[in-house]
Amino acid sequence: MTDTPPAKPWFVYLVRAENGALYCGISDDPQRRFSQHRSGKGARFFHSSPAQALVYIESCTDKSTALRRERAIKALAKAAKERLVASFIMEEADSALSV
Repeated sequence: MTDTPPAKPWFVYLVRAENGALYCGISDDPQRRFSQHRSGKGARFFHSSPAQALVYIESCTDKSTALRRERAIKALAKAAKERLVASFIMEEADSALSV
């Protein structure tokens, strides 16, 4: 019996564009992907309004789960997406304070 390595984690992320819009995507390395968005590579979404900030990251167990979660987030109203961003920012602030 061979041990299968654990699945590589994937992430759902939100990036805020210069015009305030939120872009939702998935990646196995959201920081690298954000850098690509900033440099003009990747999503056409940012051609009209450049990527400004990586504002939300959610870990998923695998790519399939990340894709399902991405679809669910994309279906949310903008106000609900903004609540996700706000809760993520609060969690990041809380974890920074507890270090």
